[in-house]
Amino acid sequence: MTDDEPDDRPQVLERSRTGLGELVLRRCGADLELISGGMFLMDTRDGRSERAMVERVLAVAPPGARLVIGGLGFGFSLAAAVASPVPAEIIVVEIHRQVIEWNRTYLPERTERNTADPRVRIVHGDIAAWLDRDDGPLDAVCLDTDNGPEWLTTPENGALYGGSRLGRLGERLGDPGAVAFWSANRSAAFEAALRNAFREVAVHETPVARGEPDVVYLARHPAHAPAQGR
Repeated sequence: MTDDEPDDRPQVLERSRTGLGELVLRRCGADLELISGGMFLMDTRDGRSERAMVERVLAVAPPGARLVIGGLGFGFSLAAAVASPVPAEIIVVEIHRQVIEWNRTYLPERTERNTADPRVRIVHGDIAAWLDRDDGPLDAVCLDTDNGPEWLTTPENGALYGGSRLGRLGERLGDPGAVAFWSANRSAAFEAALRNAFREVAVHETPVARGEPDVVYLARHPAHAPAQGR
């Protein structure tokens, strides 16, 4: 590398030790990257699949929906939600307080614009525990938690993708209502669990620059509910 060439090697901006392992925020060229427990978690390079997750779930949600997003990330999902007139309430639950703060520090214009929307509420907490405590209606749910069911930086997140959790989530959904899951790869086992819990499951792929496509699973009509009137 010469003095005139840009240095695209990752530069660590901040480190934070949490109860779930170390979080590292770094800059690589013009982009930010988040590393959790030594594993790549997300970056700011694209965001198409995160936005698509929200757009797809809101496309089938009722007007005035209560939208719950599990995971703030770098704010792509929240931006898509704010851009839509469908939700009357947008709740984002993020387990890492550092991620909330880093969005404010390193992405201030985007963060301030989105959180200024009166429909938005950012909650610091675990999405699974929050869903268990909350008793409000669930019209639309987007779970962008970890890297999906088969690529977990935090093993405890695996419970979100289990059959019992899917069944309870389906019981909470209104009619119409939908839940979407983001995943860094396709999972046959998770898809089977979804089809066991919901009568309608769609799989949408978004090509990425390298590796397998990002995947959004969209599930509707809980299997326990009567088919009449659907």
